[in-house]
Amino acid sequence: MKLDDPFALQVLMQAEEETQGWKMMIGGEWVDSRSGNRMASLNPAYDEEICTVPAANVEDVALAVEAGKAAFPAWSLLHVEERARYCRQFAQLVRARARELGMLDAIDSGNPWLPMIDDAKKGASLHDFFAGLGMELKGQTIPTPGGGLDYTRPQPFGVVGRIIPFNHPISFAAGKIAPALVAGNTVVLKPADQTPLSALWMGKLVQECFPPGVVNIVSGEGPLCGAALASHKDVRRLAFTGSVETGRAITRAAGITSLSLELGGKNPLIIYPDVDIDKAAAAAVAGMNFSVSQGQSCGSNSRVFVHSKIRAAFTEAVLARVANIGIGLPQLESTQMGPVISRRHYDRVMAYIASGTEEGARLLHGGGHAPGGVLRDGYFIDITIFDNVRHGMRIEREEIFGPVMGILSWDDEAAMLREVNDSDYGLCANIWTNDIATALRMADAVEAGYVWINGHGGKRFRGAPFGGFKDSGIGSEHSIEELIGYTRTKNVNIAY
Repeated sequence: MKLDDPFALQVLMQAEEETQGWKMMIGGEWVDSRSGNRMASLNPAYDEEICTVPAANVEDVALAVEAGKAAFPAWSLLHVEERARYCRQFAQLVRARARELGMLDAIDSGNPWLPMIDDAKKGASLHDFFAGLGMELKGQTIPTPGGGLDYTRPQPFGVVGRIIPFNHPISFAAGKIAPALVAGNTVVLKPADQTPLSALWMGKLVQECFPPGVVNIVSGEGPLCGAALASHKDVRRLAFTGSVETGRAITRAAGITSLSLELGGKNPLIIYPDVDIDKAAAAAVAGMNFSVSQGQSCGSNSRVFVHSKIRAAFTEAVLARVANIGIGLPQLESTQMGPVISRRHYDRVMAYIASGTEEGARLLHGGGHAPGGVLRDGYFIDITIFDNVRHGMRIEREEIFGPVMGILSWDDEAAMLREVNDSDYGLCANIWTNDIATALRMADAVEAGYVWINGHGGKRFRGAPFGGFKDSGIGSEHSIEELIGYTRTKNVNIAY
């Protein structure tokens, strides 16, 4: 194995031992797939196999759902404050292992180690957040004519399916189960095919904290394992984060199931000429998430609409900033940006870069494999900046999900707004201006579910609902709306 970092190797050995050879967590027990089939998890920095994990099929998913069903009655009858206590304890366990879980994600996903430590802590913090919201799960009374009582009660669904993507493995694995648990549901969690390791190791903390069957973790390929979870008749609430294409497939498989989908984005950053150019450039670079996930983020501002008066100065400031981002091996503390997730995704991003050049955009930075001999075997893509991007180009229309930013120039606000909104996506938007009237007017006009004014997509706040318009999804996360979304309303009418 090319990976020779002592701490990274120690983490791998510890995780393999504590998961009993990389097994799944079902009903509080470590289990292999019933078929015995396993799939490889690869280190994208070296293009080599780390280990193999169970490849769950329909039978394994059914066992996990049955375990969740068995645990549901007792879990749902606990007072919400007791469920919150379990979640807070779990958050403490995750935080105590944040360095180790972060390193495992660095090895498995290619994301830099230090941001992944923060990711683990962010996942833990969502348990504290939703635990604090638990007592807000309230019903209401409805006036009735002639006496009587009519009231509503929020009740959990039962077993919830939670399918997560590869770009923030432990943050999503730990954090996205929190609202479902606080609301009284049990969970079957399926991590991404490419990054199952931190979720499986999290099973050790689940085993230490929760009653058996409250949280079950299955690894497997999406078309088999994910589809089995989405279509299971006893999973009446399903949440998915990932691509639009997979979201559509899950919607077809789920049928009459309560769904929330957090999907893709092709997010605009709109810059007016009255801004501080250096600050706007800093926000544009930070909002691309180069230094967290190599631009593999649904919230990245990959379409930058900058006014022609400041385009040259803005572009120069962006190039100066990206030149200082250190691309390196993800397990090193000094690394700011690592490789993309897989060979397949590397080839996909490189094809988009080629299309940008072919369609007439001007390549200002990057455009190829990141330089450096130590990076030659991995899926490292240099930060790529295009200028002279026009509306309708593939790199402007389609979500690349990689370290590629396109800069478009505008003079006419109405024409610019038409181009901004002429997209199948509507997740986020960023508006930079010092004119408050312009900021508020554009915030209303842009078709996006989450809008920053003089900020950037790297900063989101708990309690502020995050969700998109159009093909970017259904429902909101990180808010009271998400917690309530894991309950269904029962109405009770009493005549007397």
